[in-house]
Amino acid sequence: MDTLRIGILGYNGVTAINVVNVLEIFAFASVADGIESAIKRYDPITIGFDGVRFVSESGIAFTANYTIEDAPPVDTLIIPGGSGLRDPAKGRRVAEWVKSRARSTRRIASVCTGIYGVAPSGLLDGRRVTTHWEYARDVAERFPRILLEESELYIKDARFYSSAGATAGIDLALALVTEDFGREVSLPVAQRFLVYLERDGGQEQYSPPVEVAGNTATAFANLGTDRMGKLLRWVTHHLSEDLSLKKLAAKALLSKRELLVQFKEAFGAPPGLFVKNLRLNEARCRLLRGEKPPEVAKSLRFQNPVYFIQEFRRRFGALPDDYQRRFSSFDSIKGKPAPDSGERDRTGLMCSPQMTQGYRRPKIISFTRCVRGPGERADESLPLERSVAL
Repeated sequence: MDTLRIGILGYNGVTAINVVNVLEIFAFASVADGIESAIKRYDPITIGFDGVRFVSESGIAFTANYTIEDAPPVDTLIIPGGSGLRDPAKGRRVAEWVKSRARSTRRIASVCTGIYGVAPSGLLDGRRVTTHWEYARDVAERFPRILLEESELYIKDARFYSSAGATAGIDLALALVTEDFGREVSLPVAQRFLVYLERDGGQEQYSPPVEVAGNTATAFANLGTDRMGKLLRWVTHHLSEDLSLKKLAAKALLSKRELLVQFKEAFGAPPGLFVKNLRLNEARCRLLRGEKPPEVAKSLRFQNPVYFIQEFRRRFGALPDDYQRRFSSFDSIKGKPAPDSGERDRTGLMCSPQMTQGYRRPKIISFTRCVRGPGERADESLPLERSVAL
């Protein structure tokens, strides 16, 4: 078995956790069966971009194994994020070095805002990538040729990988170990670090929901004042009402066919899917304000409560009541005791076995913070779910 060398770039202003998390995963997975004398699976090394010594954002000083001048070839090159890399000039210099190593490197990965050190190289043009939700809009605007998918924890596109922030680097590293040596190697690593081998849902569940109805001017600042923009502003204030295609067409003074064409042209998705996503986003807002899940479902016209539970979990990776308990600041909610029986979900609504068994991470991608500006269109080469604006 050949030992795979993993190179992790270090530079002044790197986020320490983005370096250490990934380094520790490969270090633990490197020794076969936990036996020090065994052939090692991985040889993780640090490569200093600013010299052999680099200092993180938090002031921790690292001593790299190599510098970019003398670093040996690596199987996998990982670029961690940090404020130092978000400087455009430095990002370009790092990207030039990454590009110079691309041909001799099997995999190239970025963690969090490490994307700023890969995207300027052009290697990611036309490829699916992700980053921390807080920087998603800036990345999308600065590098318009990449296909940014904000909600994913990590993404693989050919030999290029990217992940969201901080702990998502662990998700990515575990996925790489699984890819190399299978679950029998990666699962014990996950168990040692007390993390899931594969988390449910994407990073959207961790990002604050957009208060669309209460902040319409900001949320849709780029939509202009045309007919579709006016219609959408009206919709955000009437999510509890009938928003069928017939009703929306009448409101916009268009035929249903004309509405479908113009709406998809403006927002990259048909009205029904767009409205459902708006309602799910509003459901998050209301849950975090302390409203009970059954009341939220009813108020947003989810007539079938089981359907609401299924769609909420599919979108955010958690049952509505679990989501409320995890992320709400209300102590009365967070302190609720766990239910005694698994026959009901945490909202008190009946839950079918299909809703709790064999669950897979959702594939729908949403751009809750990347509302398209006028004239921008969805990528027609992607499935409809991957071009949803909200």
